[in-house]
Amino acid sequence: MDSTQLHGIFALMSHSSAPHPNKNTPEALRIRARGRSFLALVLTPEAPLDAWLKGLDIQISHSVNFFNGRPIIIDLELLDPQTEGLSSFLAALKERKIHIIGIEGADPSWPALAGWEWPAALNGGRPSGAVTLPDSPSQKNSPESESIEQNSYSPDTIIINRPVRSGQTIENLNGNIIIIGGVSSGAEVIAGGFIHIYGTLRGRAIAGINHRPHAQIFTTRLEAELLAIDGYYLVAEEINDACLGHPAQICLKDGKVCVLPLPSIRPSETNG
Repeated sequence: MDSTQLHGIFALMSHSSAPHPNKNTPEALRIRARGRSFLALVLTPEAPLDAWLKGLDIQISHSVNFFNGRPIIIDLELLDPQTEGLSSFLAALKERKIHIIGIEGADPSWPALAGWEWPAALNGGRPSGAVTLPDSPSQKNSPESESIEQNSYSPDTIIINRPVRSGQTIENLNGNIIIIGGVSSGAEVIAGGFIHIYGTLRGRAIAGINHRPHAQIFTTRLEAELLAIDGYYLVAEEINDACLGHPAQICLKDGKVCVLPLPSIRPSETNG
């Protein structure tokens, strides 16, 4: 399974160019817009489709919430117009609560796809590597959940004593997260408060959700795909090259995500 990161960030402000309004004409409102970045999973079904759907059901039973709310792109490149069960395949996915935002790898003119509802085409996405699906029978018994529970030292902070691999998500929506290790490309860390990463941050770090603009992100080596605080985003292409590969502090100033350098700490340095 591949994942495609779909991202964009912009700010737009416009004013009416109409003549100056009189007292009976309401003032034109200023228009504000912000982009957001999401990770879309790409599912590539294979024939026979009934067997593939059975495999999907097993995966869903192992990780009940893994697909919930995640944007999914269906890539049909391994199928052909005569694939058995293709006409009812989209309906079968929707029955499983798969949220489809794109379909690719096939021609809508195929007779079997005549009844499909095709989402608007998506452009500009880029592959970001394979995603590792959870393989445990229950999220409650997964290594990730056990690590969070055993290493929580306060109600609002969790410690993860391991790297976060591609495809994994660590969440603490009401508090802080401390990662002892790196965050791989394709992984994400989401916190209501602060995020501390004692390792290389290559994935996505999203802090200060639910209107907490004072939250910050810290990492000992910055190579992030995306940084976000309180809904404001900064994608990899917009990070100052001078900050990449170095310790960094990320905060929000005047509605903009700012990346600040942190001093490197050498093993020979002590506090005396």
